[in-house]
Amino acid sequence: MLDWQKWKHNVKTILTLDSHPGHIAAGFAVGVFISFTPFFGFHTPLAIAAAFLLRINKLTCITGAWVNTPLTVVPVLSASYKLGRFVQGLPVHELKARSLEWHHLQSHAASLVIGCSLIGFVASVIAYFLCYYLVIRFRSKDEALSQLAEEMEEVGEDLE
Repeated sequence: MLDWQKWKHNVKTILTLDSHPGHIAAGFAVGVFISFTPFFGFHTPLAIAAAFLLRINKLTCITGAWVNTPLTVVPVLSASYKLGRFVQGLPVHELKARSLEWHHLQSHAASLVIGCSLIGFVASVIAYFLCYYLVIRFRSKDEALSQLAEEMEEVGEDLE
């Protein structure tokens, strides 16, 4: 069952990170993009690797990688497949695979990767602006956090 108190605490932890709102939002956006890839079981390791390689916020990148949940993965995968076939100029039809294991999806890889990339890109852009807005809005409610956010905006980077 979903523990709302823990979820609320985790969101508050992210919104109060001592980091520039752009860095927080960028980490989350990259994680969201990764969550839409068809590489199930590798989202967290991919997010950790991306966070280190791109030097973005690790916590928000990993959190973003968990956006596409087991409840949403099948509809997203189906939509990605259809979009990928459409972009390739192929007839659009339902994805027929026995399971979500890669060896069952491998014959549809090109359509899936194209569709997942497009949907992931759009979702990550939305996630960036939404996360940035939420961090700024949350920080504006607390005077100390608001002052910190203003100083980070002026300097353009994290303050020590």
